[in-house]
Amino acid sequence: MPLTSARALLVLALAACSAADGGRDVSPPQAADLVIYGRVWTGDSAAPWAGAVAVAGDSIVAVGDSASVATYVGDDTRVIDNGRAMVVPGFMDGHAHFSSGGFQLASVDLRDAATPQEFIQRLKDYAASRPAGEWITGGDWDHERWIGAPLPDRAWIDSVTPNNPVFVSRLDGHMGLANSKALELGGVSGAQPDPAGGTIVRRGDGSATGILKDAAQDPVYAAMPAPTPAQADSAIARATDWAASRGVTGVSSVSTPWSEVAALKRAREAGTLKTRVSVYVPLEQWRQAAESLRVNGPGDEWIRTAGVKGYVDGSLGSGTALFFEPYADEPSTFGLMVTPEDSMRRWISAADSAGLQVVVHAIGERANAVLLDIFGNVTQAHGARDRRFRVEHAQHLRPADIGRFGRMGVIASMQPYHAADDGRWAGKRLGPERVKHSYQFRSLLDSGATITFGSDWTVAPIDPILGIKAAVTRQTLDGANPGGWIPEEKISVDEALRAYTSANAYGVYAENSRGVLRPGYQADIVLLDRDLTTVRPDQIDQAVVRATVVNGKVVYERGE
Repeated sequence: MPLTSARALLVLALAACSAADGGRDVSPPQAADLVIYGRVWTGDSAAPWAGAVAVAGDSIVAVGDSASVATYVGDDTRVIDNGRAMVVPGFMDGHAHFSSGGFQLASVDLRDAATPQEFIQRLKDYAASRPAGEWITGGDWDHERWIGAPLPDRAWIDSVTPNNPVFVSRLDGHMGLANSKALELGGVSGAQPDPAGGTIVRRGDGSATGILKDAAQDPVYAAMPAPTPAQADSAIARATDWAASRGVTGVSSVSTPWSEVAALKRAREAGTLKTRVSVYVPLEQWRQAAESLRVNGPGDEWIRTAGVKGYVDGSLGSGTALFFEPYADEPSTFGLMVTPEDSMRRWISAADSAGLQVVVHAIGERANAVLLDIFGNVTQAHGARDRRFRVEHAQHLRPADIGRFGRMGVIASMQPYHAADDGRWAGKRLGPERVKHSYQFRSLLDSGATITFGSDWTVAPIDPILGIKAAVTRQTLDGANPGGWIPEEKISVDEALRAYTSANAYGVYAENSRGVLRPGYQADIVLLDRDLTTVRPDQIDQAVVRATVVNGKVVYERGE
């Protein structure tokens, strides 16, 4: 049904209410600004389904059957009839790099470059459109798409990018390709030793290929000019518009630079921000975060200084996730400890003492075990409090560590789309037995753990519908696992929806104000074009967002 006022339906509904009430005139108990009809999944376990939602100002005032909510319709009420399609609480993304996503939307896109030749051609075409001297960044390439999966080399692109320094990242952000000009500006060469927590990939003659892993990327990043405020503002504008079009009403923005915080505040003041943002600045900057919290407070419902975010290891795709055993396809390495363990312990302890929420990236089995040990030690040393430690990714876990999440109250902040992506090739990295311990959604939930879902945008699309399908079907992007990759770890649509709504609200201490459709809660609502609980699981990704409501305002509507 159209997303327009359906006044005739309302008249009939009100007439029915009046007839049932003996013909008395029925006036709205409170005139709503917005009423939405549809198959409403509330996320409230006490009343999981409803027929309509009424909104006044920025809050939900009624949730119930269509007849009862119709009494909230006044002359100035906007009515949206979503028919029998689904209405859900606003989706939240538990792990995104928000401004980076906005920058990437305007940069070269290498994610689906299917061959090295296509990779080179896209960079050539993009470089031809840029001024000389301007850095070319972003990219998000995926060499696993290529036959033989070779890592790219600067020799591929030097001749097609003669006027611009280039540093384009693999989609996971844990390694990137620099052309010769970027290596020169960063002062990086193959003759240098590998830095702690990083790797300079070299050719047989010892020269740098241009591939830099984890901490080895830092000198090139340091050589890049900082974005201007205008550029940062444009990135936030693109990011918030894009998020709204995907039904995302709130994000945890992790590893957030302070320049992004400033840009978010400018957008908030200008009234252009459409996304609630919980900010996690780098863990090593815990003092600055603590001082900001002391002086400015935590923020408001739009921008909240939530805590700090650190790194234990790298990524599986870059061969830098940390394991107890060596990689099956590269027996010379166990991965990397990106942050020295003593620094990690010291910073987490200090941040926790300052009252900050601590969230830390850990992907490999050893990285997760080390981090859980640190969390346990800090909790024991500092005493009980509602600290809500989070492990970001928690991708590969030993069976012995599964139960520790629930027992310790540690949140597993996971990204289901990564399972659909990594499942194409993870087996060659880990071997047939260790790979079974990947993305253990079902096992974690059954153990009593809280799971929150996100995208890791730009590593994956900021699209919860794609994530829900990945969690429910565990089908891989290459179509090779129609019954699901490690199918015993599938979860239900209801569980996946909660991981994108109420669980994410809990993950940022917002469970009393959003994440469910309940009177008194913030009016963050998404209208879909179908019911995800009734369509075939393999067709969930065909659903689209019809409209997104944030703070009671319609911030996105899809054209018919």
